[in-house]
Amino acid sequence: MFVSGFTIARNVVKADYPIKEAIMSILSLCDEIIVAVGKSEDSTLEYIKSIDSDKIKIIETIWDDSLREGGRVLADETNKALKAINPKASWCIYIQADECLHEKDYAHLKQMMQVYKSDDKIDGLLFNYNHFYGTYDYLADSRGWYKREVRIIKNKPEIFSYKDAQGFRKLNNQKLSVAQTQASVYHYGWVKHPKLQLEKLKQARKLWHSDNFLEKEYKDEIEFDFSTIDSLKKFEGIHPQIMFDRISKKNWTFDFDIKRKKMSFKKRILYWIEKISGWRIGEYRNFKTMK
Repeated sequence: MFVSGFTIARNVVKADYPIKEAIMSILSLCDEIIVAVGKSEDSTLEYIKSIDSDKIKIIETIWDDSLREGGRVLADETNKALKAINPKASWCIYIQADECLHEKDYAHLKQMMQVYKSDDKIDGLLFNYNHFYGTYDYLADSRGWYKREVRIIKNKPEIFSYKDAQGFRKLNNQKLSVAQTQASVYHYGWVKHPKLQLEKLKQARKLWHSDNFLEKEYKDEIEFDFSTIDSLKKFEGIHPQIMFDRISKKNWTFDFDIKRKKMSFKKRILYWIEKISGWRIGEYRNFKTMK
């Protein structure tokens, strides 16, 4: 069973993305990893080349900034990486530059890929999500954060990256039919020094908004204010081992009273229904789960 990984990168050094950790977190699951490296304003290309593995294959790209509305350029670049994978791949593992998989889930994921390899009803595998926020000690747990998404897909030509590359669809915008895994994606997109977090947001928002909008939104800010979050909970688990070194170098502090919930009455009720029952009413699902 041949497995390909794929991801995209641009200006990741400037905004301190943990892309090296992201790539390394899927390395043992993959026979190759395609990295589509966009022309950058920093040393992104050199940084990706410095990752010591002959499994990594770089394709150099130029981002089409005319596709910035709605983040479409992210899907466009992701599809470039997807199209560059080895045709003999049975499965493709997608990882974003601020995500990691946990080594405790490797055996389970290998088993899932083997079990569903020949099942034509299954297009992909679904992951739960841990969204870290502020520091590595807190998880965002309100309804504004997606609970699940597809990160392993079959190597089928009809599957493509959808909208802003959060997930995938098939031809005619059909949702993928997927099997739920027990694995989680560890998402670190909101864990940086406040100055770097602001830089990362400015960079990311350029993919959705005009320059005038950005100038107005961030006119007087020099650091991102993490305290505006509506709800957090403590992380009680263990991070992926590949993140240990980065975590040890954390050079900022952020404390939050997890009892504080900055929500409307309606959202507070929905929040507690989910906490008690596990059911998120009205959950956005970019996929179809198969029993």
